[in-house]
Amino acid sequence: MRALVTGGAGFIGSHVVDALLERGDEVAVLDDLSTGRRENLADALGSGAELIEVDVTDAAAVAGLIESRRPQVIFHLAGQMDVRVSISDPIFDMRVNVGGTINLLEATRRLEGARIVFTSTGGAIYGEGSWRDPPLDETAAVLPDAPYGQSKYAAEGYLSLYHRLYDLSTISLRLGNVYGPRQDPLGEAGVVAIFCGALLDGRTPRVFGDGRQTRDYVYVADVVEAMLTAGGSDVVGTFNIGTGVETSVLELGRMLGEALDRPFGPEMAPSRPGEVQRIAIDSSQAAGQLGWSAQTSLAEGLSRTAEAFAARQ
Repeated sequence: MRALVTGGAGFIGSHVVDALLERGDEVAVLDDLSTGRRENLADALGSGAELIEVDVTDAAAVAGLIESRRPQVIFHLAGQMDVRVSISDPIFDMRVNVGGTINLLEATRRLEGARIVFTSTGGAIYGEGSWRDPPLDETAAVLPDAPYGQSKYAAEGYLSLYHRLYDLSTISLRLGNVYGPRQDPLGEAGVVAIFCGALLDGRTPRVFGDGRQTRDYVYVADVVEAMLTAGGSDVVGTFNIGTGVETSVLELGRMLGEALDRPFGPEMAPSRPGEVQRIAIDSSQAAGQLGWSAQTSLAEGLSRTAEAFAARQ
């Protein structure tokens, strides 16, 4: 199968590329390397993957790439992923996450039989409130607390629109807070990479707020399996991809300290604007319609992640 991975030099994208190559697909990667890293693709490029340095906001370049490569399935991970950047520059956030997605949809809608798997967010899209009780399923009200969640929600709407208007096969996956080897410190789940780096370097980890804010941490290999499953399905819609389990930042740090055999004694810092305090997502719909559920426990996933970070030191 001919596959295209946008943002394929990033943390999650590079793992998707590896999995596609392992199953024998012909893989092209679109990435402008602004946050992605060529070294994430070192093995993949040696195994036949092609890297095309293109900005997803460049409509003409995206259209030319789609026309020349004619992918059968597109995994769309390219995007602006930092909540703080979205707050400081919401126009940039919108241009990348919404405009870039529209560019891809426009270029793909004329390809017969093509399918797009869009990477959305479950950690930032729902928002929160004292009246909400995680885990939240896909019927929960979408009330993002930052432009990042809003832009991802808008992009989901365009995927649904292009399915209705042009019968383009699309699916949106609202990911929990993904962690694992190659993780970049950007984004909400970047705390795992940040904590690993600090503990291995002997620095004091910093925790914002009271440390009791929770996230739904899902291991990258499970997320890759969800994406490949979605790519091979004809199911259309929006699906949560997480574990349904809330874990606090302080508990996460404690577990990482155990995995790395380092004491976890964080420095506390003021809360950051736009940060969700509690979230976990219910993935029952993915289990029922896609046959997917997370298989890796947090303890096991953190152990694998810690081992990979330690090996890089």
